[in-house]
Amino acid sequence: MTAALRPATEDDVEDIRRWRNHPSARAVSFTQHEISPAEHRAWWSSVRDDPSRRVLVYEYNGVSAGSVTYTFLDTEARTAKWGCALDVDGLGRDVLPAWLKLEGVLIDYAFDTLELSMLGGEVLLENKQVWQLHKRFGFTEAQRYTQEIDGVAHEVLWMELTAAARESAKGKRRK
Repeated sequence: MTAALRPATEDDVEDIRRWRNHPSARAVSFTQHEISPAEHRAWWSSVRDDPSRRVLVYEYNGVSAGSVTYTFLDTEARTAKWGCALDVDGLGRDVLPAWLKLEGVLIDYAFDTLELSMLGGEVLLENKQVWQLHKRFGFTEAQRYTQEIDGVAHEVLWMELTAAARESAKGKRRK
């Protein structure tokens, strides 16, 4: 099973929109409405050349299988926020192993390529599977707050992974 990240291109834009619009992705996302082509195109236009953002395509066994976005990339502080989407339909029964590999490669990219000292991300409290996975990879809960999404209040966990915690978590996962 191979897993890698590559920069997103114009050819990937519609796939990324499809992955973001999957009902299971929207149900646990901060954008829960269906993203229109025009809205997605505006998003792409704003992120593609922004030095504080990176949009990458996740390839699993040589096939485009999801996206990873790093935002608020601060090269001086060496911090960023991240989010991702998987091709749930395309992966079928491989979704769980692909998801586990994705978590590993996005962390490796953040610390080895972007040379971050801290990677942070938000997850809805009700999305227990995801925040438990993040903890398995060394993320810790740093903050809880309430955020309104489409008129509904949701409890949000802000989770962080430092370079030192990453190394410790890697050692524990190998055992």
